[in-house]
Amino acid sequence: MADYKNTIERILNSVDVEINGSRPWDLQVHDERFYSRVLSGGTLAFGESYMDGWWDCNALDQLSEKLLSGHLDNQVKASNPSFFLLLTRAWLSNPQSKKRAYIVGEKHYDVGNDLFSLMLDERMNYSCGYWRNAENLDQAQINKLDLICRKMHLRPGMNVLEIGCGWGGFAKYAAENYGVSVHGVTISKQQAVFAQDSCKSLDVRIELKDYRELNGQYDCIVSVGMFEHVGYKNYKKYMEVVHRCLKDDGLFLLHTIGRNQSGRATEPWINKYIFPNGMTPSAQQISAASEGLFVIEDWHNFGQDYDATLMSWNKNFQNNFDKLKDYYDDRFKRMWEYYLLMCAGTFRSRRNQLWQLVMSKSGLKGGYTYKNNPRFD
Repeated sequence: MADYKNTIERILNSVDVEINGSRPWDLQVHDERFYSRVLSGGTLAFGESYMDGWWDCNALDQLSEKLLSGHLDNQVKASNPSFFLLLTRAWLSNPQSKKRAYIVGEKHYDVGNDLFSLMLDERMNYSCGYWRNAENLDQAQINKLDLICRKMHLRPGMNVLEIGCGWGGFAKYAAENYGVSVHGVTISKQQAVFAQDSCKSLDVRIELKDYRELNGQYDCIVSVGMFEHVGYKNYKKYMEVVHRCLKDDGLFLLHTIGRNQSGRATEPWINKYIFPNGMTPSAQQISAASEGLFVIEDWHNFGQDYDATLMSWNKNFQNNFDKLKDYYDDRFKRMWEYYLLMCAGTFRSRRNQLWQLVMSKSGLKGGYTYKNNPRFD
């Protein structure tokens, strides 16, 4: 046991993290089995042992930043057989196939509207806010929604497709403020019911549908925080669907988390507990999938804003958990805070990015720009 502990201490000390130290990012270990468990199980065991209460940390977000800035996750992957098993499965199968598309909806987005309504902003946006000139989460999300509308050059009467409409936040905002008609699709039953009710008085149609089933022609297509569920084997198919549904003079906006290097599998703990079959794309993978179909007109990175968004979600979650504890136990609470705060560290360390791409089919004559709004820019 001492050898296991010494090994973990040596690894953590290399990124200025101590066992039972006094700083916010230091680990407080409560169960000596933690050391052997993490060495044998890697990042999956690291997260599960936190869920089980074997260790604590006053600032998981700061811990995550330390670990990822030091690239300790790569060291763990190199020595952890479970990661290579996950990678092999990704090579041999298609975890995001049409048959499996609804799994993440059932396992994550349908976990409970009660939880998300207390954690998210008042419009129920479950994606990165735009924090420029924003002092709170609600304003940051309004900024993001308006930024998308302006990037799409939305005008009254336009017909807009939203692939991955969530709880209807964008559809409602665009219909109310820009006078457009929105067709939104989601793979979450609870999201669909909520969005249909929220937008019932507007020119908005919400469907429970996989993106591969889409047809029709739209002036604009928007996809916010959905591409992370598509999977690298389906990126080209996804772009082909968007291409066939977009009018020749239309614009497509893709809002997605991105990674710095191409991969074919997600982090094991996130895959098991939060986003089954999820995968964040790289710039190379997006470019390859869009090649021959689209011209990339604009590529905007505001990944640092996801740090602030996740920290706000966690604050709301912690402040409101007393209202949820009859439905979610302490292990769930630890799982959820681990998810939110460790993810915040991935953006703070610049290991993850948040991209908004604007694409056209043939390139816009004279170049691309969008209407500025001093309130948000």
